[in-house]
Amino acid sequence: MQFTEKRNITRWIIIIASFFIVSLILWNTYAFFQIFKNEERIKMQHWAVAQKKINSEDLNIDLELPLDIIRTANIPIIQTENDSIINTVNIEEDVLKDKIKLKNLLQDLKNQNEPIIMKISSEKTHYLYYGDSSLLTKLKYYPVALLLIIFLFAAVVYNFYRSTKMATQNKLWAGMAKETAHQIGTPLSSLIGWLEIMKADNVDETTISEIEKDINRLQTITERFSKIGSEPILETMDIVKETHLSFDYLKSRFSHQVSFNFNAPNNPVYVSLNPALHSWTIENLMKNAIDAMKGKGALSLTLEIEGHHHIKLNITDSGKGIPKNQFRKVFEPGFTTKKRGWGLGLSLTKRIVEEYHKGKIKVAHSEIGKGTTMQITYKTVEV
Repeated sequence: MQFTEKRNITRWIIIIASFFIVSLILWNTYAFFQIFKNEERIKMQHWAVAQKKINSEDLNIDLELPLDIIRTANIPIIQTENDSIINTVNIEEDVLKDKIKLKNLLQDLKNQNEPIIMKISSEKTHYLYYGDSSLLTKLKYYPVALLLIIFLFAAVVYNFYRSTKMATQNKLWAGMAKETAHQIGTPLSSLIGWLEIMKADNVDETTISEIEKDINRLQTITERFSKIGSEPILETMDIVKETHLSFDYLKSRFSHQVSFNFNAPNNPVYVSLNPALHSWTIENLMKNAIDAMKGKGALSLTLEIEGHHHIKLNITDSGKGIPKNQFRKVFEPGFTTKKRGWGLGLSLTKRIVEEYHKGKIKVAHSEIGKGTTMQITYKTVEV
C-alpha cells in the first residue's frame, strides 16, 4: 500500500515538473518572439528613414548607408500612398503580377503589424506595411512543433507503460489459471476414486454415467486453465464430432425451456484444433446465447462447408440481439451488457479462434428483439 502511494506521488511530481518545464519553454519562446518582433519593427523604422533620405532632393546627403539598409532588408514590404501601392520589396513575382493576390497580401500585412508612418511632406504621407521575416515565422510555429513532439513522446511512454502493465497482468492471470488448475486436480482425483467405488457398489448406471460426464468435464476445464499462457498443441480432428460432443453435453445441462438444434455435414470435416480450447469456444458462445434469451428460446448450431477449404460454424439464438454499432465492441476485453459479467468470455473466445486456431469470428447477423448469429470460420485440412 505504501509502495503504491509513493509511486502515485512520484508520478504526480513527474507530471507537475513536466508541465512546469513545458510552460517555461513556451514562455521563453514567446519572450524571444516578442524581442525579435520589436527588433524587426526597429529595422523597418530604419528602412523607412533610409527610404526617405533616398527620396530626398538633397544631393549632398551620403546615400551609402541608407542603400545598405535597404539592400539588407529581407522582410516583405508594401509602401502605399492614399491606398495606392507605390513600392514593394521582397514580394514574389507571381504575386506582383496578380492584383488580387497583391491586394490580399496587403491586407495580411495590415493584420500582422501596425504600419510605419512616413511623413514625406505636409501634404504627402506614406504608410509602410511589413510582414514577419522567415526566422520570425519559423519561431512562431516552434511551440506547435514542440508540443507535437512532447505529445508524441508522451504517447510512446504511455503505450510502453500500458503494454508493460498488460503484460504483467497477463502473467498474473496465467499464473492464477495454472494455480487454479493445480488446485482443482486434488479433489478431482478424489472424485475419480469415489466414482470407482460407486461402480464397485453397483450404483445405478445412469447416475454413474452422468457423474462420469461431469468429472470428464472438470478434467477438460482443468486442462483449459493449465494451457493459459502457453502455446496449445493443435491436432487434425473432425470438427463435426468435437463440436457435437460439446453441444450434447451442454444441451443436457441447460434448461429444457431452450429448444436445441444441431445441423452438420454427415461426413467428417478435418481442422487443426485443440479439443479442449475448441470445447471452451462452443461453451462460451452457447452460454452467451442462452443468457441473451434469458434461459428461454431457440438455439441452433450449424456447420456448413464453404468452398473447398473452409467451414463455417454458426450459433444462432432468439435473444435480445446486438446493436450494429456494438458488433466489434462485444469482443473487446471488459465489454459486457450483463450486470455481473466480467466481459472476458467473447474476448477469450476471439483469442482462441483467431490467435490459436487461425480462424475468424464475427457477429454475422443480429436484429434487436429477434436474435443473433455468431459465426466462426476455420480452414479445413486434407487427411
